[in-house]
Amino acid sequence: MEKTLSFLLLLFSTLFLISSALELGDLRVPWAPRSPSSDAERLIRALNLVPRDPSADLTGGASGVLDGERRIVERSFSLADGVPVDELGHRAGYYRLPSTYDARMFYFFFESRHSKEDPVVVWLTGGPGCSSELAVFYENGPFNIANNLSLVWNDFGWDQASNLIYVDQPTGTGFSYSSDKRDIRHNEDGVSNDLYDFLQAFFAEHPEYAKNDFYITGESYAGHYIPAFASRVHKGNKAKEGIHINLKGFAIGNGLTDPEIQYKAYTDYALDMGIIKEADYKRINKIYPVCELAIKLCGTTGSVSCLASYAICTTIFNSIIKIAGNINYYDIRKQCEGSLCYDFSNMEKFLNQKPVRDSLGVGDVQFVSCSPTVYQAMLTDWMRNLEVGIPALLEDGIKMLIYAGEYDLICNWLGNSRWVQSMEWSGQKDFVSSPEVPFVVDGAEAGVLKSHGPLSFLKVYDAGHMVPMDQPKAALEMLKRWTQGTLADVSYDTENLDAVM
Repeated sequence: MEKTLSFLLLLFSTLFLISSALELGDLRVPWAPRSPSSDAERLIRALNLVPRDPSADLTGGASGVLDGERRIVERSFSLADGVPVDELGHRAGYYRLPSTYDARMFYFFFESRHSKEDPVVVWLTGGPGCSSELAVFYENGPFNIANNLSLVWNDFGWDQASNLIYVDQPTGTGFSYSSDKRDIRHNEDGVSNDLYDFLQAFFAEHPEYAKNDFYITGESYAGHYIPAFASRVHKGNKAKEGIHINLKGFAIGNGLTDPEIQYKAYTDYALDMGIIKEADYKRINKIYPVCELAIKLCGTTGSVSCLASYAICTTIFNSIIKIAGNINYYDIRKQCEGSLCYDFSNMEKFLNQKPVRDSLGVGDVQFVSCSPTVYQAMLTDWMRNLEVGIPALLEDGIKMLIYAGEYDLICNWLGNSRWVQSMEWSGQKDFVSSPEVPFVVDGAEAGVLKSHGPLSFLKVYDAGHMVPMDQPKAALEMLKRWTQGTLADVSYDTENLDAVM
């Protein structure tokens, strides 16, 4: 039935796009969508993250990393010159995923610089298929990479306020790998189950952290990963599966969570920010009804219909970019440098150094910054609505923070604000009517906050898609106040943070 509806949808949408193209004049809507692999390559090249061989080395292994008895094996390491390994509490490891044929999940763990009693925070980078090393070295990790490939301490790393885990997931991302292509994930069930299994193994390996408050964080496509992961943890806790995980909340930065609402916001945001003109706005908006229908058919469990909706709805975004020209759609204040919008190439250079690889214990595993294989495999998941599972978490008192840099186009603050306010839960009316208050850091307004009960929405000023990279101090302050329950306190004394740095 779904295949029949999807075929009819594609036929109707193709005819619609052809007729629209004739009406749009100079706005040329493509008659046929690009292939998923070409879209993946375009996205990855826009971030300058193409590895020399854009596929995981599925035949290689991490020598000395895994053994036949233990599912999780890690080692202490030091990437900072002159700092003894034991003083840092930095670890890297592999976890042999149990519900797979041969998958190994790679992770970093950085102990808090101040207290082992601080919350445990896991960070998930989006993509789908982009490694969390991007966040480790450019956003909120303990270090930044200098131009000479040396590491410098990040004063605003989130390990200033938490015990911090970064995971390369889904399988095939970063240093995570498998010898069997059947281990590539295609939906949030597979992704969230793998992450839950990893957490169980991690806390079994580190029982001293199991009772700490636990938070899930991430950005971009993690707007899909995080709600599913949080629901899986909550389900496991309720069913008394394994080790109880003290889940207190989850935070999504500039994420994609409810595509039906967020894709509608593209033209509104682009018009408000002067990227397109009123005439462009009206023409592009003619595409949205077909996009909306396609997303509804996709729902939360579709497959073929979800691919159809991806092909149709990306036409909206691509049409805006065609008009915008060389704009950086992660930060509209900037232009892309040549064919690239950011240059994160130092990360790959650094991680491909033999001393670094030896220190991390990754052997000959090929590092994949952003995997086209994973990206393409997750396309059926792209247009699914992950908002649907969030109300149950809020009703049980689990906190949610949605934050967004104001200059990001691709996962803009407007679309995020709209789905948050549209979400049906017992506190919806009170949240919508709650006042906006300034988010103040060092006496200056760094954003605007709206909150009620367990739900908070923060628009961050002077930031694009990657808030911790653009506003590192404000991002750390946000994390600290949120985990301490003082995010909405406008009189919060920020000198407390300065005193420990």
